Amino acid sequence: MKNTKVALVTGGGTGIGRATALGLAAKGVSCVVNYSRSRQDAENTVSEINSLGGDAIAVCADVGKEEAVRQMVDTIVQHYGRIDYLVNNAGRTVFIPMEEIDALTEEHWNSIFDVNIKGTFRVMRACAAELKKNSGAIVNVSSIASFMGRGSSIPYCVSKAGIDNLTKCFARILAPRVRVNAVAPGIVETRWVEGKEEHVKLQSEGTLLKRVCQPQDVAEVINDLLCSAGFVTGQTLTIDGGFTL
Repeated sequence: MKNTKVALVTGGGTGIGRATALGLAAKGVSCVVNYSRSRQDAENTVSEINSLGGDAIAVCADVGKEEAVRQMVDTIVQHYGRIDYLVNNAGRTVFIPMEEIDALTEEHWNSIFDVNIKGTFRVMRACAAELKKNSGAIVNVSSIASFMGRGSSIPYCVSKAGIDNLTKCFARILAPRVRVNAVAPGIVETRWVEGKEEHVKLQSEGTLLKRVCQPQDVAEVINDLLCSAGFVTGQTLTIDGGFTL
């Protein structure tokens, strides 16, 4: 498998990450399904890819920890010999109504920023040399919360705005060898929003396509940005069924 393109998908065991890994595997890309706590989900995703004739492994690493990220990248290079694509999908949030500003603690801010912003930075930095060597591509998973100022919580919204900016920074830093883009979905029907029907309703009412976004909807755009769209970089593409028009 040394000559096959290799993708690292953080948070790849569930939701958008899982759909992205499955889509890439269908294109013949070897997939590294990263997880920090969802081991069984990651292993299930890997098993499904392999059962369909693809190639995947699961690697545990908390993107909130620098050493864990470095070890993960070393493990991938030792196993596959390369990294061509990176999808920064791992994320964290808390559900605190936007107006309840006194409910926010330093821990909320720190835990969300450490994964969503710092984690995205850590993984891009750790993969940069491999991606440049292989003329690779990155897609970061942002959110319409980054520019709407509403979502699961204020720290989450701000962290996603930071991802949009990191995307532009790294598009400049890694050019011309590596393209760096982001996707900004609306509310996506994943386990994050299970039991939060009112939140889903608030974030999806008015969608022109009259349905909630599915993980596959986002994965299709991510995979196109990685594998084609060769003249697109530094952009954040909105995937919300027309919700923000």
